[in-house]
This record gives sequence, structure tokens and C-alpha cells, in this order.
Amino acid sequence: MHDTLISKDIIGTALKKGKVKGITVEVGDLGHLPAEELKETLQRMVPDWKITITRKKAKVRCACGYKGEPKILEHSHGHSVFFCPKCSLVPEVTEGMDIILKEVEVE
Repeated sequence: MHDTLISKDIIGTALKKGKVKGITVEVGDLGHLPAEELKETLQRMVPDWKITITRKKAKVRCACGYKGEPKILEHSHGHSVFFCPKCSLVPEVTEGMDIILKEVEVE
């Protein structure tokens, strides 16, 4: 259901631009939904639209001083398990948690 709510929000925002032919959505590695799951839901809800999904790498900052991509063990619907690849603590996420409508192609 979470995927449907997020998809409805994206679709509603896109429709405000006019008659939509396609959209590009940026999905963070630690976003609320895995990219493929979001793409499947959007394609099911608006089968006539061209759906393009781009990836936004996750970036973290750890107490040990590490800055960069986390080690992601699991990422599923509303759940992520990740840690610092340097010290194995759970770092602060600085990028890559969002799902953003980046582009709307209209007729």
C-alpha cells in the first residue's frame, strides 16, 4: 500500500503539468521503496506513460570519520539495513533517502 500512496502522489504531481507522456523519478538507494518496486507500481498504475527510474547513491557520515556510500545489507519496502563499511556502526544518512519526481514529459 505504501508503494501505491507514493505512486499516487508522483502521478498527481505529474498530471498538474498537462497530458503526461512520461516521467523520470530519482530513487535513493535508501528510499522508502526499492527502485524496481516503485517502477512496477507506476507502470501498473499508468501503463501508457514511459517510466524512467534513476538511482541516487546513498551517502553517509559516520562518527568514525567515514564519509561515502554505506554497506547496504538489505533494502526492501520501508526497511533498510546498512552500516559503515569502515567501522560497522550505523552512520547518519546525508543523501539517498528521497524519491523525487525529476522530469515530466508532456504532449
